[in-house]
Amino acid sequence: MSTPVVGWTDQVARARLHVVTGKGGTGKTTVAAALALALATGGRRVLLIEVEGRQGIAQLFDTNPLPYEERRIASAPGGGEVRALHVDVEEALLEYFAMFYNLGFAGRTLRRMGAIEFATTLAPGLRDVLLTGKVKETVGRTEENGRHRYDAVVLDAPPTGRIVKFLDVTKAMADLAKVGPIKGQSEGVVRLLHSGDTAVHLVTLLEEMPVRETIEAVTELDGADLRPGVVFLNRVRPPRLPTRSVTPAAGGRVDASRVRNGLASAGLDLSEEDLDGLVEETVEHAVRVLAEQNAREQLAEVDLPAVELPDVNEGIDTAALYELAEAMVEQGVR
Repeated sequence: MSTPVVGWTDQVARARLHVVTGKGGTGKTTVAAALALALATGGRRVLLIEVEGRQGIAQLFDTNPLPYEERRIASAPGGGEVRALHVDVEEALLEYFAMFYNLGFAGRTLRRMGAIEFATTLAPGLRDVLLTGKVKETVGRTEENGRHRYDAVVLDAPPTGRIVKFLDVTKAMADLAKVGPIKGQSEGVVRLLHSGDTAVHLVTLLEEMPVRETIEAVTELDGADLRPGVVFLNRVRPPRLPTRSVTPAAGGRVDASRVRNGLASAGLDLSEEDLDGLVEETVEHAVRVLAEQNAREQLAEVDLPAVELPDVNEGIDTAALYELAEAMVEQGVR
């Protein structure tokens, strides 16, 4: 049994906010960037947002650090475009003051006094309220003709270990703030994040720890009434052995003489040392294939559609992002 790769479902396609999370080291930011390119394919406008302060998007697209403004960062096949936004908490708080309390000048004074750090320390949840509030504003923004400014927004979100706390903190703040702009802002964010307009995608490798954390995250999302989208299986490598040979090879049963004869028939004559190394690599490969099969079986339990992404051996650069985006499009991402 394995996770069915059914790609992008119609339900997921209806979402306008695509939240991407995953265990650290699984390629979460890379997948978010590739997803933005895939969604922009065919002439659509997509905004890619990061909120963790690492400038990971700028590094991926080999550009200068992003300011707190939306900048065009890439074009997509078919005339689409991707813009990127690095949300700075301090700037978001000043913007919040200016929008709801007309405190633009006073906000700058507060920054000099260190009051912003004090405010976010006093109410730790305020930080995530500001971040999700900015995301909500970009999702709902419209132009004069009534069309949404962006056809989709992709959020490179915190890791799975704290994704539910990040997305659900606004609900807690809404309970604390009974009146005023912060209440209305919080309620608007809650409605968006808990609606069909939002899908939370999980990035994993076919390895024990990431898979376990992915399964736990899906359970937490369901419990918080947040909607899981798809599981991105990242860095998938094709098996190099016939299916019938995997289990024996994983147990160390590799016939070195057959390997030598097969190589000889192809005109290759290896030394004993090289042959031993090849046999060892075969065993290691078979062990990995079995572990990946087990990981797929575990992921099947969460009953979510999956999108497979190839292992990009050359490393992640802009060209690799387009390659990953193309793989997504081929599996129905739109």
